[in-house]
Amino acid sequence: MNAIVLGNGRSGKAAAALLQRDGWSVRILDGDDLWPDGGCDLCVTSPGVALDHPWQKAARAAGVPVVSELQLGAERFHAVGGKMLAVTGSKGKSSVVKLVADALGGVPCGNYGKPLCEVVLETRDRPMLPWAVVEVSSFQMETTSLLPDTFEAAAILNLQEDHLDRHGSVEAYHALKRKLLSFAKVKIVGTDPAKACKDAGLFAESYFDNPVLRDNGLCAVAMMRAAGLGDDAIKAAFARFEPLPHRLQTVGTFSGITWIDDSKATSISALIAGVTMAAAGLKPPSGGKHKTKIHLIAGGLAKGDDPALADECLAKFVKKVYLIGQCSPVFDAAWRGIVPCEVCGTMERAVAAAYRCAEPEDVVLLSPGTASFDQFKSFGERGDCFAAAVVLNGRSPAEESEISGRR
Repeated sequence: MNAIVLGNGRSGKAAAALLQRDGWSVRILDGDDLWPDGGCDLCVTSPGVALDHPWQKAARAAGVPVVSELQLGAERFHAVGGKMLAVTGSKGKSSVVKLVADALGGVPCGNYGKPLCEVVLETRDRPMLPWAVVEVSSFQMETTSLLPDTFEAAAILNLQEDHLDRHGSVEAYHALKRKLLSFAKVKIVGTDPAKACKDAGLFAESYFDNPVLRDNGLCAVAMMRAAGLGDDAIKAAFARFEPLPHRLQTVGTFSGITWIDDSKATSISALIAGVTMAAAGLKPPSGGKHKTKIHLIAGGLAKGDDPALADECLAKFVKKVYLIGQCSPVFDAAWRGIVPCEVCGTMERAVAAAYRCAEPEDVVLLSPGTASFDQFKSFGERGDCFAAAVVLNGRSPAEESEISGRR
């Protein structure tokens, strides 16, 4: 049997290794490789390879089945009795996956963590298989079709506007997200109002105890119950949960200004959530009106969602916006009538400008609302660049002189 794997990233390598273990002859296509002549029985695609890519077009034209790495891994894990939970949505997937996997002593995988094919390879000799808690993206759903009992439970956390540059419309994007439910025994969408108050008590004072992430917390409760956990274990899981990097992560306080890294906010909806959560953490003076204290660093590689969606949030919570990256002119035109904007271009200039304008007790929030790939390799690199610029600019001349002298 001959297979072609599209993409030589981590998921492509994992798919190829799993097929080879099962006796397949595998060829990986990457970069400028051309679709080969000759017979092929299966094509496994990485999520970064879109439906309209020449490789996928060639596969379909030749009558070759195209499946996702996720499908390959899920089919193999399910076949040997492995139990899986699946999570999708527009905001907060990775945090819920980490929470639930930690609670079950399971493996976070899929779009966050390890590729599912890698999990299959690593657990094949274990007498007891761990739970696989799978983050599923709309990209993976384009080429995934599974049996209706593949996942013990699947949850859609929320559906917002994202990835229009790939899927073309909000309707197509949302339909791909909803497709996941057809592969699960238990389908979790939204929350039960009758149980919400009691269930929310399980994560009081945790990372999820705020208006933005409350529904995600309630979905996580339902996921853990579907896996057989009781309330005490669920409450303990929330209590020990530590947020992932670059999700509203406080870098520090310099010159009396608090600096927060929310670089994972790669859509306008995520930007709105980040600003709202940051604002919720600012307490108004006793008996006084809440003062707008947030300075926002935004911009990068736009994903096709409408920046005007953020108008109300910006007007309510943001003092000034500092724009970076490719979409700076577009965001400036959209927002300059709503809030003062400064086109800075680079992260370093944006941080320096925020230091000049912000006052003690203000918050400077990096919540870009875009992908990072115009200037950075990843949202993580973008967040690290922000933190480095914050620390560098926050040093006093004496501190910088002392550090330079030690070099």
